[in-house]
Amino acid sequence: MKNLVSGTFRSLKSFNFRLWTLGSLVSNIGTWMQRVAQDWLVLTQLTHHDASALGIVMGLQFAPLLLLLPWTGLAADRLNRRKLLMITQATMGVLALILGVLTIAGVIQLWHVYVLAFLSGSAAALDAPVRQTFVAEMVGDADLPNAVALNSSSFNAAQMIGPAVAGLLIANVGLGWTFLLNGLSFAAVLISMSFFRLSELHKSARAHRTTSGFLEGLRYVWRRSDLRAILIMLFLIGTFGMNFPIFIATMAVNVFHSDARAFGLLSSIMAVGTLSGALFAAGRQKPGLPSLLCGAGVFGLGCILAAFAQGYWWFAAALVIIGAALLTFGNGTNSTMQLSTESAMRGRVMALRVAIALGGTPIGAPIVGWVANHFGPRWVLGIGAAAGFAAALVAVSVLARRKESLLVES
Repeated sequence: MKNLVSGTFRSLKSFNFRLWTLGSLVSNIGTWMQRVAQDWLVLTQLTHHDASALGIVMGLQFAPLLLLLPWTGLAADRLNRRKLLMITQATMGVLALILGVLTIAGVIQLWHVYVLAFLSGSAAALDAPVRQTFVAEMVGDADLPNAVALNSSSFNAAQMIGPAVAGLLIANVGLGWTFLLNGLSFAAVLISMSFFRLSELHKSARAHRTTSGFLEGLRYVWRRSDLRAILIMLFLIGTFGMNFPIFIATMAVNVFHSDARAFGLLSSIMAVGTLSGALFAAGRQKPGLPSLLCGAGVFGLGCILAAFAQGYWWFAAALVIIGAALLTFGNGTNSTMQLSTESAMRGRVMALRVAIALGGTPIGAPIVGWVANHFGPRWVLGIGAAAGFAAALVAVSVLARRKESLLVES
């Protein structure tokens, strides 16, 4: 038992990673509070349960992942990652404060949310590849899979706490104060990073200053059949499956007629699954394509169960399955792609990963929102199930080709 615990939490031996984990936990709680509050604001106050408007907000928030792709990954490979993270985190904190002030003042309009979502998404587009590759600088390659899993554990522990707190704050204090608290929570990351022991960071190779930096990253991925397959799987699930704000919000409001507390609780319940999946992943030494296949297949199954759920608590139970499967899949892609990529290329490869996984949202979210409006949220979950099973088939085809090549060689 002692060996299991020490193995699961081995990355916390790093002083810098311990500080990072503590600071990011506080900030992530605030981030999840804002996600729930923003969805509730759009769905119940700025529109009359318009899922399409919610889809547009999601699209604007994730569009910068694609629009800024030529620069975000290259910045992560060339520049000081710690300083970049401090800039992006401070920017997102200021934008959250602005949203809070506008809401409290009673002047908030839908177009304000659209603009702030796009600006916040632009900062997050730069933040994501830097943050993911910076984990390796804190702990080194040997503990990278464990650190990625623990990082996800922190994020998903925050997902358990943040939405539930947001539901209470929305009901008792108001939406605006939820946004303000999120803005203040970014200070935890900034303070923790200011106390880092810089001498203990694991310096990685930096990319050369060539004009073809982004194209070089594309060529690198295109030559790798394993990376191409993972990106296809990410596109399918990211574009058509990871529309949680839409299907959770519309199921809660339109099907189960829930209040803000019950709505926030659903996101927290889903985090029970993602946290369980993260802790399980932390105990594994190295993920592989079979774990991605399992995660994608179970994700599809969970979406089917959620689509046919006849009551609030049956739907909540299906969300646990969806969360655990998605975490297994997401962490597996993160660790597998980082460990199989040259250190000087990691920023660009991880930027591609994030852009493919989340950048498809501007395509998928408006479509899914339209489907929810015209056919109902259960059909949205059906689309998610189809995406999960399609991704699983991609993994099956790759594993089958590997088996064939081994048989030919033997």
